[in-house]
Amino acid sequence: MQDKLFVLQLAVWGLRGVTRVILANNPLSGALILAALYWASPWQGLLGTLGVLASTLTAVIIGQDSAEVSGGLHGFNGMLVSLLMGVFSSAGDWYWWLLLPVILGSATCVFLFSGLSSVLDRWDLPVAVFPFNIIIVLYLLCTGPDNPYFPHHPATPLGTLEPNGTELIAVEVLRGISLGVGQIFACGTLGPSLLILGAVLLYSPLLAAHALLGSAVGTLAGLSMAVRHDSLYSGLSGFNGALGCMAVGGLFFTFSWRTHFLPLWQTKRKKKVTKKILKISVDQSFL
Repeated sequence: MQDKLFVLQLAVWGLRGVTRVILANNPLSGALILAALYWASPWQGLLGTLGVLASTLTAVIIGQDSAEVSGGLHGFNGMLVSLLMGVFSSAGDWYWWLLLPVILGSATCVFLFSGLSSVLDRWDLPVAVFPFNIIIVLYLLCTGPDNPYFPHHPATPLGTLEPNGTELIAVEVLRGISLGVGQIFACGTLGPSLLILGAVLLYSPLLAAHALLGSAVGTLAGLSMAVRHDSLYSGLSGFNGALGCMAVGGLFFTFSWRTHFLPLWQTKRKKKVTKKILKISVDQSFL
C-alpha cells in the first residue's frame, strides 16, 4: 500500500478500523458494515465515517506507529465514540453542531490510546475500548438533557418507567438475538444487523458463530433475570454477550471445548453484573 495514493490508503485504514470493533481486520467487511450503518441511518453512517477518519488522521499527524495505523487500531474507538454520541443525542438527525464533539472526541481517543498503551503493556493487557468508554462517559457528564448545544436523552435507570410484562413473544426474542450483533454498532434494525453479521461471517465463520451464540446466551440470561422485554427484543441484552463470546471463544484463545464454554459462562456472569449495577442505579434514584 505504500505506493498507493494517500486517500486510498486512508480509506483502507479506516475500513480496517471499522472492523476492529468486531475484532476483525478486513477492509471488505468494513465496507459492508459501513453500508449497513448508512442503510439503517445515513446520519449515523456519516457520524461513524467522520469518527473513524478523525481518529485515524490524528494518529497519522502525531506520528503513531505505522503498523498500528494501517491495521486500524486507531480508528475503532473514534467510530464508537461518534456512533454513541449520535445515539444519545436528543437533538435529532442532521444536527450539525454535533460534529464538533464527534471530531474532537474521536481525535482525543488517539491520545488516550497512546497513553494507556504504555501503562497496560506492563501487564500484557490490550487497550481495547478504554478510550471510547472514557470519552463517552466524560461527554455525558459534561453535557445533559438541558444543554443548549449538545442535549442528550436523560439517563433514567431501566425499569422505572413502566412495569415489566409477563407475556413473551418468541419471534421477537429470536429477532433480538440477531439485533444483538447489530447493537455492537448501535444499530437496532434487522436488515442492517444481518448485513453486519454477514460482514463478520465473511471475515471468520467461527467468529460469526460465536457472535450469534453469545447474543443468544446474553438474551436468555436477561430473560432468566426478568429484564425489560424491550431490552430483549431490541438486542440490548445480547450485544455484550456477542462481543465477549467473540473475544474469548473466537479470537484470544486457541479454540477448544474449554474455550467454547468459557465465553458462555462469562456472558452469564456479565449479565448478572449488569443487573446488579442497574439495581444500584434504581435504588439511588429514590434516595
